[in-house]
This record gives sequence, C-alpha cells and structure tokens, in this order.
Amino acid sequence: MIKSLIKRFFGGGESKEPSAGKPAKAAKAEKVSKAAKPVVAKLKTLTVKEHGIDPDLVSNNAIRVTNTLQQAGFKAFIVGGAVRDLLLGVKPKDFDIATDATPEQVKRLFRRAFIIGKRFQIVHVMFGQDLLEVTTFRGASSDGAPKDEFGRVLRDNTFGEQHEDATRRDFTINAMYYDPTTQTVLDYHGGMHDIRKKILRIIGQPEARYREDPVRMLRVVRFAAKLQFEIATTTRAPIAEMAELIDNVPAARVFDEMLKLLSSGHALACLKQLRQEGLHRGLLPLLDVVLEQPIGAKFVTLALNNTDERVRQGKTISPGFLFASLLWHQVLEKWQKYEAAGEHPIPALHLAADDVLQTQTESLALQRRIGSDMRDIWAMQPRFDRRVGKTPYKLIEHPRFRAGLDFLVLRAASGEIDEEIANWWVDFLAADNQGREALLAAKSRAPKKPATKSASGPAASASTAGAENMDKPAAKKRRRRPRKPGAAE
Repeated sequence: MIKSLIKRFFGGGESKEPSAGKPAKAAKAEKVSKAAKPVVAKLKTLTVKEHGIDPDLVSNNAIRVTNTLQQAGFKAFIVGGAVRDLLLGVKPKDFDIATDATPEQVKRLFRRAFIIGKRFQIVHVMFGQDLLEVTTFRGASSDGAPKDEFGRVLRDNTFGEQHEDATRRDFTINAMYYDPTTQTVLDYHGGMHDIRKKILRIIGQPEARYREDPVRMLRVVRFAAKLQFEIATTTRAPIAEMAELIDNVPAARVFDEMLKLLSSGHALACLKQLRQEGLHRGLLPLLDVVLEQPIGAKFVTLALNNTDERVRQGKTISPGFLFASLLWHQVLEKWQKYEAAGEHPIPALHLAADDVLQTQTESLALQRRIGSDMRDIWAMQPRFDRRVGKTPYKLIEHPRFRAGLDFLVLRAASGEIDEEIANWWVDFLAADNQGREALLAAKSRAPKKPATKSASGPAASASTAGAENMDKPAAKKRRRRPRKPGAAE
C-alpha cells in the first residue's frame, strides 16, 4: 500500500509514455503536462530579500481573501498589477486575487460575493466599499473558444493550472504571483528582470495576442506611459499594422480602457504615446487637428495636466469634464459652421454638441450620464457673458456650475477668452453678498470690451445676445385702454 501511494504521488519511476491500458483522459492530461514543462521550468521563487515587497503596502482585505481560500484548501495569490506596483514600491489602488478555486467555490466562502462576466467569469468580493476581483486560473489553450472573423476571443471560461494562467496573462510584469502568507513571489516569465530593466514585453507571439484581444494594444500604451517603461521592439512592431482591429472591439470595452488611460495620472503622456503608435485615430480622430492648433493644444494640455495633478493628489476626477475638454474644439468648429449657415447662436451650440456626442458615442460608447455632463458644461459657457441683475445668482446654483467654471478658467488660461471674465466669476463665487453686489455694480459701470474676447463661441456678439435673451423675462403685452362711450372714431 505504501508503494502504491509513492507511485501515485511521484510516478514511481514508471515509463513516461502512457500505457496502452491507460484511460484516454489520463493520457491527455499527461500530454498537456509534458507540453507545459518548458513553461514551468522558467519559474523562479523570489524571497523577501530578492523582491523587497513592503507588507504594509498590502491590503488587509486582500490578505483576508487569500487566507480564507488557503484555509479552505485552495491556492490563492495576489496577482497582476498589484504585484507589479508592490515591486515598484507603490501602494496599489486595486488588489486582484488568482486561485484554483472555481467561481462557485469562491462565492460559497464569502458573504458578499457575486459572479460576473461573460467572456471569462470572475467573482467580485465586497468588504464595505472595497471590491476585490477573484479569478480562477485560466487554461493554456483558447483554440476551442469562440472567436470572431478577426480572431478576437469572444468567450473563454476554460480553467487550468497556475503556470497556464501565467502564460495567458498579457505582459511579463503582470504575470507574477505574491503569497502574503509566505511572502514569496512566483515569477514565470522573467517579469522581475523586465521591471528592473524597465521594459514592457508581451508574453507569447505579439500578433496572436493582439488578435485575441486588440485592447492589449491600448494597454501597452497605458503601461508604457504610466510606468515610463520602454516597449520591447517585438512588442511594438505589429501595433501600427494591427491598430485597425480596435474598431472590432465593443465600444463599451474601448471606453473603459480609454477612461483608465485618462485617469491614470499620466493622461497627457498616454495620449502622446497613442499618437506615436497611431492608435488614436478611431478613438479621438480629430486630436491631431486640435493639437496642431496653438490654442487647442494649450487648452488640451492644461486640461490633462490638471487632471493628472488631481490624480496624484488623490482627488476625484470627472469623466464628463475630461471628454468635454478633449472634444471642445470640435464643438467650436461645428458651432461656427451652424452659425455661418444662419442658425441662431444658442440653438447652433446645441446642434454642434449633438453632432459631436453622436459621433463619439458610436466609437467610444459614452454613457448617457457622462454625455449629459459634457452638454451642461458646453451649454454653460455663453451664459458666463451675462453678468447683470440676478443672472449670476441663478447661474451659481446650477448643479454643474463648478465644472463649468473650471472649464471657463481653462479657456482663459489657454488664451481662448479674456482672463478678466474667468477672474470675475472666481471672485463672485468666493465673495459674500455685499462683495457680489459690489462686483455687479463695478461691472455695470465698466466700459464694454470687444465681443471677440467674451466667453461665448465663434460669433461672440451674437452668442452673447443669445445668452442675454435666455435670461431676460418675456416682455409684457401692453393692454389697450378701453374707449369711452361716445368717443369720436
């Protein structure tokens, strides 16, 4: 019996070829195991001294999830970008867990756990507002998975071994596994070497990996810009020819990736990298035109730099404000065309906004809430010209006023409008009632400046008039005095 147990666990020195009487399933498993051996041979186990991860940077909830899974008899590791950030000495924003437990087994271990996903099922485990993503190790081959005509994998719920899961990950620096219990890192593809050399390298054949999921090309740009890593030559080479494959990705996925890119804290660097790799054309096709214009380039640069600074300070950012900034000069161009065609200024602005939002929704799947925020920010701009009476008091009560004012300040800083307008509104918002009345009185006494530097759009004087007409109450109709009886006709 002892010999049979030894043979069961260690193979007992038997021939490596499957016996004739061995079941087909066992023979297939042995064949897969042999094919996987070269990958396993690359595995390096890094100790604390070698990787230098600070345990204090690890989320307590992530440790709780891995401990719970391990105590239930499963393997469990912190994985992906969290390990990469820990190795770089940065506290990760999100912690992902990889395990050999199936989604159903994971769900049973946690009170607030939800299985989501169609392309590949994952489990969201909630601790208050903290969300951790738990994935089951993926299998090595996706040959049998359904694909579209371009080779993009549509659905793949094949589970597998840990070394197979490492091979399925996109970049070497994202294919490392950290066990908080033993404080060891498992490195299957030389990720530690690439981190030290600051190289971004895709796992496997780049053409095949990009075809499986074209979004990986956007991820290459985001990681390279964010981490300031150099893209490996073999990883970069196919991007220019395969960029058009992004057009076949569902717009919602592209939007999610673009939002990650813009909120990475390195948005400007990411957009420059997008242009450099030729990936921006289907996403923000007029970005080239905007950045070639001095005012447009300065405006977009200021907007993205401000966003990056907010991210670095840990402040929230508004996707609506971001996209409103990127597409503003496209709105200005269309606004001018509608006015030149005889449309009144304010309706022309709304028509321009509709055109831009419709075009971008098709390529980026802008959510309705974000589109509404963008429209409010744009529509508010002509109203800043109206600085008399009760209008300013009404405008500061607008729920998007602060975003509209920040947008106005950016326009002034870029030289698009007179800085006096933005400064006046900043002062008006900060002042008490007496100070606001003094600002209004001073404005009414000041000589009018040329309309070309107003807060309005292309046809400034007409736009200002349109804004004024929106705020003026309708004129009362004069009642005719009744004639006296016997009056001469």
